[in-house]
Amino acid sequence: MKNNQIPKIIKSKIYKDKRGSLKEIFKSKDYNKKFKFFLLVSSKKNVFRGFHFQKPKQQEKLVVVVKGKIIDYCIDLRKKSKTFGKVFKFTLKEKSVLLVPKGFAHGYTGVSKENLIVYFLSEYRYRKFERGISLFDKNIKINLKKNKLILSEKDKKNYTISEFKKKIGSL
Repeated sequence: MKNNQIPKIIKSKIYKDKRGSLKEIFKSKDYNKKFKFFLLVSSKKNVFRGFHFQKPKQQEKLVVVVKGKIIDYCIDLRKKSKTFGKVFKFTLKEKSVLLVPKGFAHGYTGVSKENLIVYFLSEYRYRKFERGISLFDKNIKINLKKNKLILSEKDKKNYTISEFKKKIGSL
């Protein structure tokens, strides 16, 4: 992925008939990289997961909402990018597919009672390389009722953008 790319919604074909529907979510010819790791994540309403990234072993992500609705956020952490530090926000429903380039921290909050999300990842998950940006950083202006969110203990200890710049620099 080139450094100038930003997260974007991917249009996918949906075929419907009286039985239901069939949705194309991935064609390898449409992407520069091969996805080699897949995840199915279940999140309840008000669960916040993020803002995650790996360094090294950055991941390009294809995020597919199978059930429910989420508010998805991507933070540009690429030092030479014109949008460094910018937060991109997307509302993703069952018909949505989001492409997140390498160099972005990614997170979302569940809106529906039950949310199922499939991730296609260009790199494997390495716990020792996993890092995150704090939802509570004052420089990240996200309008969420933070007192109602459910976070993991790990996500409560993520870096602020300032700490990220000092300790990691950029992606």
